[in-house]
Amino acid sequence: MSGHDHHHHHDHEHDNHFTPIEARVKALESLMVEKGYVDPSALDAIIDTYETRVGPRNGARVVAKAWSDPAYADRLKADGTAAVAELGYGGRGGEHIVACFNTPEEHNLIVCTLCSCYPWPVLGLPPVWYKSPPYRAKAVIDPRGTLSDFGVTLPEGQRIRVWDSTAETRFIVIPMRPEGTEGWSEDELASIVNRDSMIGVGLPSPGDKP
Repeated sequence: MSGHDHHHHHDHEHDNHFTPIEARVKALESLMVEKGYVDPSALDAIIDTYETRVGPRNGARVVAKAWSDPAYADRLKADGTAAVAELGYGGRGGEHIVACFNTPEEHNLIVCTLCSCYPWPVLGLPPVWYKSPPYRAKAVIDPRGTLSDFGVTLPEGQRIRVWDSTAETRFIVIPMRPEGTEGWSEDELASIVNRDSMIGVGLPSPGDKP
């Protein structure tokens, strides 16, 4: 049984494919590649770095802090934006951040059904699949099947709650702390938190520790 909390978009600026800013960036990128100023493979490497490593490290610190500091976790639940700002993160795309805590009873999944709204300050650049129509549609219609596509199988009794990001509100999933991480430092805990687990399509694992 899955729940779905749908938050309507009001001031989205988007077309069928790119937001105005994304369209401008794409045009500039194409021009720079065409003129020979930028090597496409180098550009891809830079984008991958910000998508999967640099950006998500901020969110991983938020999660690790919540896991190790109950008082911080309470502040994060009460006011995600303010709690994230305590760690120095905020700005465009992070004006209103809501932290969704996974529990044994409920797993959270984030999507943006109309565009690609994403909590940039804590997760960096959105992955290509997050912006794709198939993900945006299936996450709402069949969230359990969507998780299965990412290799995640949840217990039958754990419901799935889908959060639809908007221009006004962005979400970050706080996954459950894995067993076997007792006594770990915040840095050690942050090392096993990946981007996908903060979107809800992945789970952290002690085995991911470097």
